[in-house]
Amino acid sequence: MTLHVRVRQQLHLIETLLREQGQWQAVAPDASVFESTQPFCMDTLEPFEWLQWVLIPRMHALLDGNHPLPASFAVAPYYEIALDSTHPARDPLLAQLAALDALFTDEDE
Repeated sequence: MTLHVRVRQQLHLIETLLREQGQWQAVAPDASVFESTQPFCMDTLEPFEWLQWVLIPRMHALLDGNHPLPASFAVAPYYEIALDSTHPARDPLLAQLAALDALFTDEDE
């Protein structure tokens, strides 16, 4: 299985988890929130929103265009800090994000 296929599968698992946890939004936020210069748009988007409206679509765009994927990638550490430790989606989401990150650190790719 290629890296592109594995990344796409992981993105789908993250989306499914967000939907199951009630964190998937039906309406996109105002376009102005994407003008943030902060990492993860932390000043304009909630962590779950950034996944839905930034990471997932951008990664799918790279995959759809058969573009090179990032050489290194790590979003789980941010989410370890950004998500409240009592949030019910925290642990399952961290596991899925760590699995995504691991796809970019496997040395046998």
